[in-house]
Amino acid sequence: MKRLRMRASHRSVLFIAGLALAASGTAVAQPQGGEPEPEIEMGGEEAAAGAEGGVEGGEIDMGEPEPEPAGDLAADMAASEAANAAPVKAGEVTRTPLSWQDILVVVRKPFLKARRTELLPMVATTLNDNMVRHYAIGGQLSYYLTDVLAIGVEGLYYQPTFREPFDLVARQARRLPTINTYNWSASLNFHYVPVYGKFAVFDKKLITWEVAFTAGIGAGQSVVEERDKKYPGFTNLLIMPNAGASFRFFLTKWLTVNAGVRDYIFLDKFEPVDRAMYTSASQAKDHADSRLINNVMFQVGLSFWLPTSFEYTTFR
Repeated sequence: MKRLRMRASHRSVLFIAGLALAASGTAVAQPQGGEPEPEIEMGGEEAAAGAEGGVEGGEIDMGEPEPEPAGDLAADMAASEAANAAPVKAGEVTRTPLSWQDILVVVRKPFLKARRTELLPMVATTLNDNMVRHYAIGGQLSYYLTDVLAIGVEGLYYQPTFREPFDLVARQARRLPTINTYNWSASLNFHYVPVYGKFAVFDKKLITWEVAFTAGIGAGQSVVEERDKKYPGFTNLLIMPNAGASFRFFLTKWLTVNAGVRDYIFLDKFEPVDRAMYTSASQAKDHADSRLINNVMFQVGLSFWLPTSFEYTTFR
């Protein structure tokens, strides 16, 4: 006799049928004639077809579990507060005394400038003049009122050198350019140090550095370089404000390296174009052409600090 093959249309049908048979306790009787009981087979091609319809490998899938109900956030918070609530024990509040020993500084500033004098010999050169390059030698004396504020005086002596474009213009245009050179300058300066830091050299030595801004007012002298040497030249006394910034690197407690840029701003007078009409120096100066000049200079020097050592006034 052929086997009876059943095809499950849904996984839950077989599961419900099995439960119903187990509950009722009904036995399947043997048919007359001693024929064996029909079998229910889930294998073969029909099983494969059943797998496509939802039954995989003869296994009965009970479906996805139902999601758990979301908790009540307000109720959970109220329960937590009630569990943690405890009566506050009233009593005298004990204050723990503090001292400077309780404050620890990892690395304090290795160099102090307050109430110290800086003596800075320096050299400088012009950056923005393509006709004449001025080399200067001079110095600066500053007194630091605090660790970030200082007042000082500065003096420079200039040595001019004519550059190649000066000769090229003379040869090509067959006329000499109108230029002035500078003799000296002096100023009263104010310094402010807002930036301070350090960096490591090969992870072995720490170098401390800072950035200082400078502004000041002073005076200087320029010399008119006459185009025709048969006419006398003249000089100008200039009012020279200046502004700039510089880097300072600390080597020891009394020695630092300085490098910076300074812009000296002034109104200069140049030889008039029609110089043949003004033969004397005074006439030429009265009819001179005025121009606003920015003499930008790069400065570098070594600073010596007095006194050579310092003491900390606060606890470590």
